[in-house]
Amino acid sequence: MWESFRDLLYRNPNHRFTEDLLKAGLIQIFLALDYLHTECKLVQTDIKSDNILQEIEDKSILESFTQAELKSPSPRKTVNDLPIYASRRFDLPKVFGRAVLSDFGSAVQGVERRNHDAQPNIYRSPEVMLKTDWSYPVDIWNVGAMVWDLFEGRHLFYGNDPDGKGYSTRAHLAEVMGFLGPPPLDMLQRGKRSHEFFTSDGKWKQDIEIPTGVSLELSEEFLDGKNKEMFIAFMRGMLQWRPEDRKTAKELLQDPWLND
Repeated sequence: MWESFRDLLYRNPNHRFTEDLLKAGLIQIFLALDYLHTECKLVQTDIKSDNILQEIEDKSILESFTQAELKSPSPRKTVNDLPIYASRRFDLPKVFGRAVLSDFGSAVQGVERRNHDAQPNIYRSPEVMLKTDWSYPVDIWNVGAMVWDLFEGRHLFYGNDPDGKGYSTRAHLAEVMGFLGPPPLDMLQRGKRSHEFFTSDGKWKQDIEIPTGVSLELSEEFLDGKNKEMFIAFMRGMLQWRPEDRKTAKELLQDPWLND
């Protein structure tokens, strides 16, 4: 394996992926998720740029790594009779290998419905935040939110509470409502935490404002015309309040924008 998507993101001076690089990576991610969800019956729950690695296609970086180490060995020290080495980075390859989904330490069986906390904060799906039973669709939401980091160069949701204490579920939910509108009442009725944030008839009851004047269309900055419309439609296939309304990995592989 070469470095992760996160490393590649920061190697790029623009700190964002090109459209072609994003599409190529997403096709590999959806292939992995389709296999994981349908064949392995597993939910990954921790999809982020750190956990997507790239295979080494350009073998010349191995030779240059070896020669660099021979000419100038990495700094090292001994702790408890064991050598500790400083890391040496690979060169940027001339061609990139396949994207590989990694780190399954938090994966769970998808056939068992769960409602425990999961996912990185900014990528948490509505069903995890509201504590409804969740399964495979949490991974789809997770990918949708991560796409914004890779392509737009910033998070779609931050969840920073105005109380100054950092991330909070209520701030995150408010942001999601700003982009997607209020959650469906039937979904709120399934959530064990819904009463903390909403009244019984679905009204927001937290003392935090729902953002106005925001949308996926307004937030997307690098596309235009029909291509932008297709991209937003692709995103909406993943970013839906109800998990059952989201497309599956197999369906997303057939998306027109991804295959344009």
